[in-house]
Amino acid sequence: MAAARRVYLARMPQKRRPFLDPEHPMFARAWVRWLVTLAPLGWGGFEFIGGEPFWGIMFVAAGAYAGKVLILSK
Repeated sequence: MAAARRVYLARMPQKRRPFLDPEHPMFARAWVRWLVTLAPLGWGGFEFIGGEPFWGIMFVAAGAYAGKVLILSK
């Protein structure tokens, strides 16, 4: 019976943690939230200037996600 319970519990969905947790103590300071948002946005601009649109899109998307989670929802 115990083995069946372990299998059942192993198949239960686990609570998923967010990719960026705005409640983490590291993001308590506003300048850290802004830095985590603006750094990928700036690097994405640098990639566009350098002629790498794929990486530019990736970094701008990461910065936009960070801004949405850390700044707009805070």
